[in-house]
Amino acid sequence: MRILVVEDEKKLNELISSKLKLEHYSVDSCYDGTDALDYLRGAEYDAVVLDIMLPGMSGLDVLRHIRRKDDRTPVLLLTAKDSIEDRVKGLDTGADDYLVKPFAFDELMARIRVMIRRGSQSISNVFTLADLAVDCDARTVTRGGIPITLSSKEFSVLEYMIRNAGTVLSRDKISRHIWNYDYEGGSNVVDVYIRYLRKKLDEGHTPKLIHTIRGAGYVLRVEE
Repeated sequence: MRILVVEDEKKLNELISSKLKLEHYSVDSCYDGTDALDYLRGAEYDAVVLDIMLPGMSGLDVLRHIRRKDDRTPVLLLTAKDSIEDRVKGLDTGADDYLVKPFAFDELMARIRVMIRRGSQSISNVFTLADLAVDCDARTVTRGGIPITLSSKEFSVLEYMIRNAGTVLSRDKISRHIWNYDYEGGSNVVDVYIRYLRKKLDEGHTPKLIHTIRGAGYVLRVEE
């Protein structure tokens, strides 16, 4: 899952980003509202952590802009202001959640998980398809009750696919959700990880769950 952190306090930005990376999220970060819009135009994010008081353009203005574009990416606002009026204004502008500084990082991580779960319209972070079970909180995978060990990136690709089971995902769409702007690998990286997943998830099992849609991409589903 890919997250954008927009916070002008550089130490706090770096700390939030490092905590998210430890939780296996792919993270981009910037320090002002104008750059935030550029990031949001150029990539698809599963959540945005957005400070309200930003140089260039305020967080609320960034939020207004993306909501006018019908961008429903979950947004958590960060602010030093704790008045009810400020919280109501942020939520009415289109924020999904609101956290007042200073905050506990465990609470921030929990709120992000809830936003992402809500965005996928799931009441839990455990997804099943046929005999495949993926626990996105515990980051465990089983097939037919047998545990399967995945690398961090393998799990991220599988998580994105099972959250969108039945939907054909292009290589570009998968890449834009999993790898951040710092990635300098090859253009066939998605094909490589799909191959890894097929070997671990589909070999020796029926039905096959990972399917190539020629000219379109990949889909995780049980075919009739």
